[in-house]
Amino acid sequence: MKLTPFGARLREAMDSRGPLCVGIDPHAALLAQWGLQDDIAGLERFSRTVVEALAESVAVFKPQAAFFERFGSRGVAVLERTVADARAAGTLVVMDAKRGDIGSTMAAYASAFLDPASPLFSDALTVSPYLGYGALKPAVDLARESGAGLFVLALTSNPEGAEVQRAVREDGRTVGATMLAHLAAENADAAPMGSFGAVVGATLGDLSSFDLDINGPLLAPGIGAQGATAADLPAVFGKAVRNVVPNVSRGVLKHGPDARALRDAARRFADEVSEAVSA
Repeated sequence: MKLTPFGARLREAMDSRGPLCVGIDPHAALLAQWGLQDDIAGLERFSRTVVEALAESVAVFKPQAAFFERFGSRGVAVLERTVADARAAGTLVVMDAKRGDIGSTMAAYASAFLDPASPLFSDALTVSPYLGYGALKPAVDLARESGAGLFVLALTSNPEGAEVQRAVREDGRTVGATMLAHLAAENADAAPMGSFGAVVGATLGDLSSFDLDINGPLLAPGIGAQGATAADLPAVFGKAVRNVVPNVSRGVLKHGPDARALRDAARRFADEVSEAVSA
C-alpha cells in the first residue's frame, strides 16, 4: 500500500511535534564520550538509546549511514533495526546517505532506501545531484511511487560546497539556484507541502538572493555545534522558514547516554526553533 506522500506526513509531524530533526551519528568520539566501545555492541546501544529516548517527541531522525556502514554487514543490520524501530514509534526517518549516480546504479541506490520492500526503507533520502539533476530521475520516480521523499544537496554548509554550488551557469543562474528551481517544479501544486526538499545550511547567512520557496521542506544542518542558532533561522530562510527542518546532532547527542538529559536537550532546541519560526 502506498504511503501518504512524504511532504504531507512531514507537515503533520512538524505541526504536531515541532520541526526538529535529530541526527543519529554514532562516530567513534561520541561513542567514547558515552562510555561505549567503538564496536557493534556500542553502536547498537547508542542507536537504541537515542530512539527509545526521543522517538515519541521529535518529528524526524536522520541516521548517518556511513557511521553504520563502517562496521560492515553487522553495522548495516543495526541500521536496519534503528530505522524500523524509529518508524514503528511514529518518527519519520531521513536516511543521510547522500547517494548520487546514473542509470541502473542510481536506480539500485533508490531501491535500497525508497522501496517499501527494502529492510532499509526510509521516509526520505538525501541525494547528491552533481552528476546532473536528471540523473536523480530513478530516485524521484520511486519516491513518488512509494510516497517517500528526497532531500537534494543545494546549498550546503561546508565551505568547499560553494566551489560547485555558487558556480554560475551560462544562463546566469548559479548551480544551487538551478537545483532549487528543479525542486520547485517537482513540488508544483503539492499540498500541504511537496515531498522533494533541499539541503540548505543554517550557517550560510543571508540567502535572499536564492528563491527558497520551493513548496517543499528545507533540511537545515548547522544548528548547535556548527555555530548556527534557532534565532538565526528567520534571517537565513526568510519567507520559507515555516518549511525548515533544523537538524541538530552533537548539540543533543552529547547529553547522552542519560535518556532524560537527551530528552531535555531535544526539548530545549525544539522550543527555541518553534519560537523562532513562529515569531
